[in-house]
Amino acid sequence: MTANVAGARSDWEQGYLRFEEAARDPVARERLHAQLAVVTAELRRRVGGSFKLEELAEVYADSERWARAAVADHAASPGWSRTLSLVGDAAFHLYARGAVDFTP
Repeated sequence: MTANVAGARSDWEQGYLRFEEAARDPVARERLHAQLAVVTAELRRRVGGSFKLEELAEVYADSERWARAAVADHAASPGWSRTLSLVGDAAFHLYARGAVDFTP
């Protein structure tokens, strides 16, 4: 595993843990999951179904730009820009499990 992938996976895992914590709030839960679904759909469109972690890490480098646009267009809610980073990291964390070279 390259340092790039290892660093990205660490970011994704930490973001996912923050996402899970934030989603415990019943008011935020629905909004966060809607944003997660939008970012995951965009991620699927950009990466596809068969990919390696290195490819996913490359897409991650530019993800804030396109994730911001996707959420703004399809799942904007009050304060959404404050949670965009953790939503994006959570989406990458979950999507990484589908990589052909994924290991826990």
